[in-house]
Amino acid sequence: MARITITAVRLATARLAVMGLAVATLSACAKDNQFDETGGVRITRSACPALAVPAYTGDITLFDPPASREARAIDVVANLTDLRANCNDAGEQIVSQATFAVQARRTNTAAARDVTLPFFATVVRGGSVIVSKQVGRVALHFDAGQARATATATATTGITRAAATLPPEIETQLTRKRKPTDADASIDPMADPATRAAVAKASFEMLIGFQLSNEQLAYNVTR
Repeated sequence: MARITITAVRLATARLAVMGLAVATLSACAKDNQFDETGGVRITRSACPALAVPAYTGDITLFDPPASREARAIDVVANLTDLRANCNDAGEQIVSQATFAVQARRTNTAAARDVTLPFFATVVRGGSVIVSKQVGRVALHFDAGQARATATATATTGITRAAATLPPEIETQLTRKRKPTDADASIDPMADPATRAAVAKASFEMLIGFQLSNEQLAYNVTR
């Protein structure tokens, strides 16, 4: 149903100096539940997966020594930023490529250094079901005397159009014409649990963040 490929590109020393929960599954289905002139809901839904960084996974901190959590032991801090998606939904396979930058700074700048950081790309269906996950690595290079470095990486996901398409009866329910005199004229179609479930099932997110250890995640949550 879904596949992910990951590539990372190493850059020279940086010159450039997200946190967010998964995008709401239903947010792309109808804008503010507005009705068009025919009485149907305006459908602005895209088959492309929404792109987001899960909470607490948008940055990573390395310590020296590793077991320490004191500020004076901070070795490298990196942030995931400039997340962008390029989606091609013209065929039966919907392909979305995410690109992002990793900006890092280090404390000890005496010598040149290479740092490799792990990240994940996960496809989630309906806001909770993990369809696929892969882990990639992004390499950063610090020149001697340089405190900052930047690298870019990409992750590509493929989702079948059938999986991301609403069933005809659900689309009809959402877009059917309503007259002011109809009993359900003022009722939001998304109030129906079956309709909400069908829309959620056809909605996907692509989530990208640093692959953190339990200790690193706890540090991000509690700092």
